[in-house]
Amino acid sequence: MQSAGGSAHRAHRAHPLFGGALSAVIPLCATDVSELREIPDNQEVFAHAHTDQSLIVELVEYQGQVADQGAARYHFEDIAGSNKALEPGAFEVTSVVALAKSELALSECSSAWVLTGTQCVSKFNEDARNTVTLHLGLFRLPQFSTDVLITFNDPQNISPDSSSASAAGTHKVPWTVQDFQHMMQTLTLNNPGLFG
Repeated sequence: MQSAGGSAHRAHRAHPLFGGALSAVIPLCATDVSELREIPDNQEVFAHAHTDQSLIVELVEYQGQVADQGAARYHFEDIAGSNKALEPGAFEVTSVVALAKSELALSECSSAWVLTGTQCVSKFNEDARNTVTLHLGLFRLPQFSTDVLITFNDPQNISPDSSSASAAGTHKVPWTVQDFQHMMQTLTLNNPGLFG
């Protein structure tokens, strides 16, 4: 993973997650979606204020039946299912890369992975489909029976018929892969009691 130095000119802020049990540096222009609508207890969701990008931190059940690299694909396909993007050609994995624990603040993880892929998804069950690059960070915490996911949804091609079309093309500074990487690197466990 590259250093986040490339985005040093961009302002970031440390943000408590799950009541402060976790924290990570989140880019500015992030709107906490829980202030707008109900979010499941196992998720923290942030939307870019001016683009259709989003960042999601999610606590999910540890998938002990799949090897580490396979777990990243497992969760990617699970997200594709939630996005109704499982039909042939609707999703593709382009890379799965292991992260060095020495680069991460979350030293409690047994391993960490970044998967990059694309999904063709519709928003709010619309017919219009958007092509989204999905960067999926996976932290494996078998001792807590938990996999922690950080997902960066970065739309590449938004249908003009999508409700997201109004956000596309605005000349605002979008989040970058470096912002996502910085969030991955700074994810910190402050209270293991989060996992019960």
